[in-house]
Amino acid sequence: MKRVLVAGAGGFIGGHLVGQLSAEGCWVRAVDVVEPEFRDLPADEFLTLDLRDADACRRALDGGFDEVYQLAADMGGMEFISSAECEIMRNSAAVNANMIAAAADAGIDRYFLASSVCVYRDMAPEEPRLSEDDAYPANPDNEYGWEKLYAERMVSAFARRHGFEARIGRFENCYGPFGTWRGGREKAPAAIARKVAEAPDGGTIDVFGGGTTIRTFVYVKDLVDAVLLLARSDEDRPTNIGPDERVTIAELVDIVADVAGKRIDIRSVDGPLGVAARNFSHERIQSLGWTPQYDLRRGMGETYPWIAEQVARTGRSPDAP
Repeated sequence: MKRVLVAGAGGFIGGHLVGQLSAEGCWVRAVDVVEPEFRDLPADEFLTLDLRDADACRRALDGGFDEVYQLAADMGGMEFISSAECEIMRNSAAVNANMIAAAADAGIDRYFLASSVCVYRDMAPEEPRLSEDDAYPANPDNEYGWEKLYAERMVSAFARRHGFEARIGRFENCYGPFGTWRGGREKAPAAIARKVAEAPDGGTIDVFGGGTTIRTFVYVKDLVDAVLLLARSDEDRPTNIGPDERVTIAELVDIVADVAGKRIDIRSVDGPLGVAARNFSHERIQSLGWTPQYDLRRGMGETYPWIAEQVARTGRSPDAP
């Protein structure tokens, strides 16, 4: 039986990854500083550990593992990323430095790092696609991206020195059920779904900048499939993971409203926008045989009902306008 460690398993993507690995028949140790908020995980073992501590990382890796998936990070949506630069850089850098050193000392065979397309620079809306190599010369838009880029370099250096296989996935915006949906750390699809669920038919929701920024959004099931495919492949270069479908945030609102069966208007408000646009090549991950199965309409059809249920169960969120 394959032994697998998932660090950051209490998070949204980590929890889905644990579920898929368990369904494959792997023995899974799940580790996080907090337990999952929205569901129980089918892990064989869950350890509550603060991976900013080197001893905690060594404990997490005790026993030997065939695969290590490092998803633990201090992260969230643009509101959080723009307001918690120091916490992001300090906490995530500590986790990544301690985890890769402990994994190398433990003699692991294969190590996957969850990186982000935040490593890339800002883009103009109609600019041609960036390939993975276009992350250099480096000019990330935010400190979250700088920390991720450094983590990539660190993982690659340790892999060269210690002779294990390292894989790096640069995640695009991920969404789906069981993710953070309020409180400031939620990503755009969850925030929009929450606002639409709270609004009456014909109502108006606040959207930063009126929703003109352009993004790609990958459904969590597609992302997890890509992670496992990449982690077990021979592709040792950083690899973008996301669909080719690009939308403005305003178009995302229209899709969510359609799923909800509501008429929704947008009120433009000031707030952190992040980059103007995202547009990346996916040839590398597609060459491994990956094709997303969910377009945004289908994915939000799975996501919106879950968030609407949370809103109905808990009432209007504390940060609702």
